[in-house]
Amino acid sequence: MAETLSRRERLRQATLIEIRSVARELLVAEGSSAVTINAVAREMGMSGPAVYRYYSSHEDLVDSVTADFYQELSEAIEAERNSHPENAHSHRLLGMCRALRTWVIAHPAEFSWMFARPSPGLNSREPISPRLMAGINFEEIFLDEVVQLWEKQPYNVPAPEELPASVHDQMVRYSSLIDERLPPAAGHVFLCCWIRLYGLLCMEVLRQLDFAYTDVEPIFELCLIDLSSLLGLEYEPPHSGPRSNNEEK
Repeated sequence: MAETLSRRERLRQATLIEIRSVARELLVAEGSSAVTINAVAREMGMSGPAVYRYYSSHEDLVDSVTADFYQELSEAIEAERNSHPENAHSHRLLGMCRALRTWVIAHPAEFSWMFARPSPGLNSREPISPRLMAGINFEEIFLDEVVQLWEKQPYNVPAPEELPASVHDQMVRYSSLIDERLPPAAGHVFLCCWIRLYGLLCMEVLRQLDFAYTDVEPIFELCLIDLSSLLGLEYEPPHSGPRSNNEEK
């Protein structure tokens, strides 16, 4: 049975949400440097010390706001993934990639804020925090899907001797970190796909392609064609293929 929150706790939770919402508004409107405890307090008609009763430091606020972004992005990707049958690997993975881009280009400030610092990673020694847990959960979404693909439909991978020794050693370590759900070479292919996907998104969000492209979507789809080939998937254009949830196949 769900625990009923007291009125005081409900008000506290509402204030926490409002503080993070105001911080996000400042980020989008004025950039990351505008997100300070005092600025949030001014927007809310509160004093700085009053806000500190809810978030003990600027870093604490940043951590919680970042966790919200990761959670929001994760939910968008999971919703797209779950709209396809479990065995429709191409549709699921390509849909997840497109959902990622849709969210990113709609929220460039949030994306830049999230990934401005190194990814915490599965072996992070950071103290457990909302940002850390939300970041790891986000990373696991794509990893879990590729693991399912590997188990049911293994894709081509390089032989150990085809990888530079340093890469092979690093992938052995990575495989260990993910409980050997992917062998080293399969993990390398997965990470190569992620590097291409994330790199292109960064260039688009940071407008590093504006000198040549006014429409990056076709370039993104070409990237997905390459990723499909690497993962042994059949490329499917947007808005095609079977969907679950009682939709017609």
